Amino acid sequence: MRVIIFISVIIFSVECLAQVDTTPMFKRFPTVPPITLLKTNNTLITKDQFKKNQPVLIMFFSPDCHHCQKQMEDMLARIQDFNKVQIILATYRSMEELVSFEHKYKLANYPNIQSGRDTKYFIQPFYKVKNLPYLALYNKKGDLITTFEGNVTVDTLLKHLK
Repeated sequence: MRVIIFISVIIFSVECLAQVDTTPMFKRFPTVPPITLLKTNNTLITKDQFKKNQPVLIMFFSPDCHHCQKQMEDMLARIQDFNKVQIILATYRSMEELVSFEHKYKLANYPNIQSGRDTKYFIQPFYKVKNLPYLALYNKKGDLITTFEGNVTVDTLLKHLK
């Protein structure tokens, strides 16, 4: 009798583990996520504030990451090509580092770029980020187009956003 109970428990446990969905959240919910970022002026950036009918590029980055800096420089060099794209920069690093990054790249000069701190640590587990920069592209309907880990050329970004 104990053997039957033991085997039943093992089979039940295996079935429960087999049903765990390991699909990343962004693939299960392929629309712009409900992010909340704290801006350097202590206001919030939320999904509800995004402009309707405009593509969204979310870039998860670290201000001291050389690859992230290179990605930002490449994008700013062709910023006119992104004038109809909402660019959301999100970091997990300190507010001081974000302020420094904003000043270095003069982000206040670009109305389509917003940056903030992911104080709830939502983005990394949502996308299962392993490498920076991490870019997620959404079309004007808010549907996921694709994601990239690491640097990506501006031409590749623009091709996917069209």
